[in-house]
Amino acid sequence: MTVAVVLFTSDLRLHDHPPLHAALEAADEVVPLFVLDAGIHAAGFDAPNRRAFLADCLGDLDSSLRHRGGRLVVRDGPVVREVRAVAAQCGAAEAHVAAGVTAYAQHREERLREGLGEDGVALRVHETVITAVAPGTVTPSGSDHFAVFTPYFRRWSQVSSRKPLAAPRTVRVPDGVRGEPLPDRADVAGASPGLPAGGETAGRDRFARWSRSGLSRYEERHDDLADDATSRLSPYLHFGALSPLELVHRARAHGGPGAEAFVRQVCWRDFHHQVLAARPEASVKDYRTRHDRWRDEEDAAEDIAAWRDGRTGYPVVDAAMRQLRHQGWMHNRARLLVASFLTKTLYVDWRIGARHFLDLLVDGDVVNNQLNWQWVAGTGTGTDTRPHRVLNPLVQAKRFDPDGTYVRRWVPELRSVTGRKVHEPWRLAAAERGELDYPDPLVDLADGLARFKHARGRD
Repeated sequence: MTVAVVLFTSDLRLHDHPPLHAALEAADEVVPLFVLDAGIHAAGFDAPNRRAFLADCLGDLDSSLRHRGGRLVVRDGPVVREVRAVAAQCGAAEAHVAAGVTAYAQHREERLREGLGEDGVALRVHETVITAVAPGTVTPSGSDHFAVFTPYFRRWSQVSSRKPLAAPRTVRVPDGVRGEPLPDRADVAGASPGLPAGGETAGRDRFARWSRSGLSRYEERHDDLADDATSRLSPYLHFGALSPLELVHRARAHGGPGAEAFVRQVCWRDFHHQVLAARPEASVKDYRTRHDRWRDEEDAAEDIAAWRDGRTGYPVVDAAMRQLRHQGWMHNRARLLVASFLTKTLYVDWRIGARHFLDLLVDGDVVNNQLNWQWVAGTGTGTDTRPHRVLNPLVQAKRFDPDGTYVRRWVPELRSVTGRKVHEPWRLAAAERGELDYPDPLVDLADGLARFKHARGRD
């Protein structure tokens, strides 16, 4: 009786799962394994919102496996130690895992290969599990990765991808492999009250409902803050509860401008993965240094606190930051806006903002979070030929929340202010302003821009 181990990481699903598919073809029995990795905890990456969502994902994965005759084995500790222990206990000949791109994932793969090799267990690493197109599949002449999105998208779109794999009908797990109790969302303190349910079942249901009503109008509505027409699939993609490759196939089958725009967003995710796979240090260092003289955390402490708490005095910025705290999620247009406000108006180091996002975002992803922050800060990659671009929060608010619905939804102090006036409450007449419990603007936008230009030597 042959046995294989499948180590689940950021791929918590049964549909379109190449490591599980390969293991089931190669062995009579399979141990589906997830390790509550002590390294993730030590790095401070297991924030409450992601722990709660992860608990849902693991519970759903275990339930799906049990419907197929199997179960999920959960272990707690250093990942290499636990994988080796499980492989030894069940006599596995090989272990399967999805390829990752972060420095941590690459180091984990190296240590797994070395440790399992000492035990005579082969490590099989599978691509196109976490991304639709594997990093390095397409490269420009003279470089190991694309630094500009548009040519990457053209090449990415021409890749002939494999067909999505069906979920297995049966999963046989050997008896006697010990596991820890599944984590429970109820045991996680500090999670956002509006956090969505996690897991493959919830993710597939969300995509099915959204694709019927929202996919066709995605191109024209995805930047509308009040309409909230985005898919909200990012948490499920982050945890691998949904396959990006399957989403691309299903969107292309649907067809139309909305589907094309959605596929482009999936490609942006792959684009960032191929950048970080080639340049892992970009998670903490400027990809393209501009020699910024950022305000340090001590000097900007009050401004940073106001930004985090949604008390900057700019309603659309404050609405977005309050949405983040309540839901553990933020509209993508709002993410760009608040990141620009922190880095370009307050001139605070992008890493401070990125860290706060990772503290709260349920889809907090080192790859996309850090590189999107760098794009806004003007130190990163993408299509940006204007690293000094500043997103004016008033212009953005009037364009993407024209009647103030998004602001009134998240800033209750301003719900009595009607129409577009909600975006500039400091301009209200004294009698109209009344007793609004809302701060004046933290900083004048013109002064902030002047400071930004001066710090970059552009006077």
